[in-house]
Amino acid sequence: MTDNQTRKNSAPIKVYCLPEEKMQIEANAAAAGLSVAAYWRKVGMGYDVESMVDIEQVNELSRVNADLGRLGGLLKLWLANDPRTVDFSPTLIRTLLAKIESTRQELRNIMDKILDK
Repeated sequence: MTDNQTRKNSAPIKVYCLPEEKMQIEANAAAAGLSVAAYWRKVGMGYDVESMVDIEQVNELSRVNADLGRLGGLLKLWLANDPRTVDFSPTLIRTLLAKIESTRQELRNIMDKILDK
C-alpha cells in the first residue's frame, strides 16, 4: 500500500453466502472483537483470529475463584487446629467440602460456557 492509498479507495471483495453463514461470520467477528471486514481481512491473509473472552464471564470466574479461596482458607484453619475453629463440627467440615466441590463444578461450567462460544 502506498502512502496515499487507503482501503476505502480500493476495490472491495464480495462474498456471497447464505443467511446462516452470514450470521455465523458476524458472530465470529464479534467474538474476536473485530468488524466483519477486519475479520475477513485477517482470515483471508492467513492470520490467526483469536476470540476475546467475555468480560462478564471473566468477572464470574473471578468471583467463584474468590469463593474457593475463602472456603479453602476456612479448611486450612481447621486442619491447622486454629483456635478459631474449635467449634467446627464434622458436619460443618463435610458441608464445607461439599461447597468447595460445588464451587469447583461451577467453575467448570463457566469455563465450558466460555469454550463453547
